[in-house]
Amino acid sequence: MPTSRRNSLPMASSWSPPENRKRFNLPSKKGRSMKALLSLLVFSLVAAAGHLADAAPVKVFILCGQSNMEGKGAVKHLEQLLADPTTAKEYQHLRNDNGWVERDDVFIKYNDDRGQGKLGLGYGTPTDRFGPELGFGHVVGEAFDEKVLIIKCAWGGRALAVKFRPPSSGKGDFTQRDRATKEIVPLPEETYGEAYRDTIRIVKESLANIDQLVPGYDQEEGYELSGFVFFQGFNDIIDAKKMDQYGENLANLVRDVRKDLAAPNMLFVIGELGQQGVEPEKRYAEKHFKFRKIQEDVSKLPEFKGTVGFVKTSPYVIGDGDSFDGGYHYYGRADTFYKIGSAFGDTMVELVKSQN
Repeated sequence: MPTSRRNSLPMASSWSPPENRKRFNLPSKKGRSMKALLSLLVFSLVAAAGHLADAAPVKVFILCGQSNMEGKGAVKHLEQLLADPTTAKEYQHLRNDNGWVERDDVFIKYNDDRGQGKLGLGYGTPTDRFGPELGFGHVVGEAFDEKVLIIKCAWGGRALAVKFRPPSSGKGDFTQRDRATKEIVPLPEETYGEAYRDTIRIVKESLANIDQLVPGYDQEEGYELSGFVFFQGFNDIIDAKKMDQYGENLANLVRDVRKDLAAPNMLFVIGELGQQGVEPEKRYAEKHFKFRKIQEDVSKLPEFKGTVGFVKTSPYVIGDGDSFDGGYHYYGRADTFYKIGSAFGDTMVELVKSQN
C-alpha cells in the first residue's frame, strides 16, 4: 500500500471607422474580466491534471536471491545477439546510437555497495554481467506510468535454510567443520538469517533515502511497496535436510517480509530453480522436479491466493547452445537471463493489476 498521504495571448488590435463601430457588440470591461478569469481557471485545471498524472507514488519492487539473482547474463553474449539479424530485433531497445540504454523512469539500488542509478547494464556480478533486473525493469517500466525503483539484494551461496532463514523458522541446527580443529561444530547462531536481515535493512535504508535514488521524488505522493521477487534455491537443493525444510521456510519468508516491511499485502513472485531446463539430467531429474513442486506449492497456499505468483524459469534454458559460465548459472546466457527477468515482470504486472 502507498505510504504517502497528496497564459493567454494578447488579441491583435484593428482600427475601424467610427460609423462602423456600432455594428460590433463589444463586451463590457466586466465581461472581459470574467472571460479572462474563466480562461485562467481552465488553464489551472489542465495544469493540475497534468501534475497529478506525473505525481504518483513511486512503485518499489524488491529483487532478492543468490547468485542467479546477482546476475550472470554475459554482456558479451548480448552483443552477439544484437549483431545477429535473427535475434537483434528482440533486444534492439537495449542499445541506441549513444550506447547502452538507461531508462529515465526506472531506477535501481543494488546492495550496499554495488551501485545505484538509472536502470541499464552494470548491475550484475561482476559488472560485465546482468541479472533479472534488466528484463524485469523494462517490463514494469512499460506497464506503469509511475516511476519505478528496484531494490536488489542478492548474494551468492546463501541457503534459505541458513543465511536467508526467516525469523519465524527459528534457529536452525546445521553444522560446519571447524577449520582449526577439523571437528564438526554447530553453525554460529548469528549466521542464521544474516542475508534476510541484510535485505530488510537495505530496503528500509533505501526507502528512508528514496529521494537520493529517484530524481524528482515527490515527498507528498510517497512510494508504494509493490512487490518482491525471490529467485533462489541452489544451496538448498544440494542438501537433503535443507531441501526438506524449503517449503516451510519459503512460506515463512513471505509472511515475515510482509510483517517486517509493514506491507501485509505485498505481492510476491517466486522464481523456479530451473537451472537444468525442462528435462533435467536423468540422475538429477527426480530431485529437481521435487524441488520445483515445493516452490510452486507455496505459491498455491490458500493464504497466498491472488498475491503470490510462481514463474517457471526452466523453459528459458538453452542447454545445447554456447555457454558463457560453464555449466552454471543458466550457462551465463544473456537471452536466458533477459527472458527470465521479463517473465518475472509479466507475472508481477498481472498481480498488480489484479488488485485494482
